[in-house]
Amino acid sequence: MLKISRDPFLRFTTLILITSSLFSYGTEARLHYYNDIHNPNSYPEPPYSSFSQSQPPSISPDPDDLSQPPSPCQDLDQEVVHDVRNYGAVGDGITDDTGAFKTAWDSACSNDEDNNTVSILLVPFGFTFVIHSTIFTGPCRSYQYFQVDGTIVPRDGPESWPSGFNKRQWLVFYRIKGMALIGNGVIDGRGQKWWDLPCKPHRNVNKTTALTGPCESPAALRFFMSSNLSMQGVTIKNSPQFHMTFDGCHEVHINSLRITSPPSSPNTDGIHIENSNSVEIHNSVISNGDDCVSIGSGSYNIDILNLTCGPGGHGISIGSLGNQNSRACVSNITVRDSFIKFSDNGVRIKTWQGGSGSVSGVTFDNIQMDNVRNPIIIDQYYCTSKNCPNKTNAVFVNDVVYQSIKGTYDRRSPPMHFGCSNNVPCVNLTVSDIDLVPSKGEMVVDPFCWNAYGVVDEFSVPSISCLKSDPSTLLLGGLLGECRVR
Repeated sequence: MLKISRDPFLRFTTLILITSSLFSYGTEARLHYYNDIHNPNSYPEPPYSSFSQSQPPSISPDPDDLSQPPSPCQDLDQEVVHDVRNYGAVGDGITDDTGAFKTAWDSACSNDEDNNTVSILLVPFGFTFVIHSTIFTGPCRSYQYFQVDGTIVPRDGPESWPSGFNKRQWLVFYRIKGMALIGNGVIDGRGQKWWDLPCKPHRNVNKTTALTGPCESPAALRFFMSSNLSMQGVTIKNSPQFHMTFDGCHEVHINSLRITSPPSSPNTDGIHIENSNSVEIHNSVISNGDDCVSIGSGSYNIDILNLTCGPGGHGISIGSLGNQNSRACVSNITVRDSFIKFSDNGVRIKTWQGGSGSVSGVTFDNIQMDNVRNPIIIDQYYCTSKNCPNKTNAVFVNDVVYQSIKGTYDRRSPPMHFGCSNNVPCVNLTVSDIDLVPSKGEMVVDPFCWNAYGVVDEFSVPSISCLKSDPSTLLLGGLLGECRVR
């Protein structure tokens, strides 16, 4: 455990040295030709991202913003660095260093030498540390920095997973009240052997028979019942399943994060959010095999800004919601100034038949699409097999804004698809300033609408005439109170 001098000049100099060294019903889709001055090569560049693929930006919180966590470079009475090597970690990529990490965490978490103190658990540059399924538990007595400058990996594949350990999660942070995951290092889930399990979806393309065998696969990072969390700079890659999940969390700030896995990797959502609120995802890049970001039930006040999704993956999704007749509530979701490229979907709301609850207060604004198959989609008939029964109940979709969504699409599907429930219509949809043209050729596919009510505020390409207007009050009377809007 390293204590840094209280002298301001010496403390600042020491920290610099440490850091530098460690590092209408029945409306059908139609094809027609559209000649215009549009040139697929003339579209503007995607929104500017401050994220550099070669080097994430350094941390620079506003010192006057009290909502920001303390930084090791701010004027604190004391910062305490816990280098995992000082607790027995080897970092040779072979030795199991789980015990050393747990001991270092417990020491950092229990540090209470001063009320104005932060603890830094340091994973140093130049080393690869093997850790099996582990829970880092709080709350801690001081704000925690988990600084990853080296590489963290699990044991390689399901066969080497320790017997008796949970195969659904790898690194878990539980009941943390104040932590920053930072650094220039890598958390590598080594997912290939998990993706190759015979039960995985891509191994059964026709979905005719269920393939047997164990299918549990761990999420790389799980934050559970935690608050005041910050993530910046770290690369997370090749997770066996979801890369990062937040369940029951509050006040989460993600900035300049990079998440990667192959487009063929199954169920590798980049960031999954459920039962959480006040979550920001800014200036980050996600390229994976499933949803770039997925927003589940119980989530509200989510802000996504300057996010790049793809190549690959399924875009930004709200849902899936309402599975197994469950109730789902999602509200106040904003996605803006973002870029989605070479993806199966752009911005999507997906719900199962039979569910209840609502999705409301959603805005998709200034989204650039590049060769996306379904740029705008509401799918209230979501099903992962071929035998899902029709049901009358559905999650109520209300108050969704699509504004300034532009770019190119793969014309195998309509650029806009509003497939709403027969019994529970989508209402208050607002479409404005849409400009979507085929990535190849001049044949445009008309939008598709089913039981969808809304308005078109500005001229759009393609033209949108299939939205209905003014659903009856009687029709909506039993729906508007489904979920409390926060």
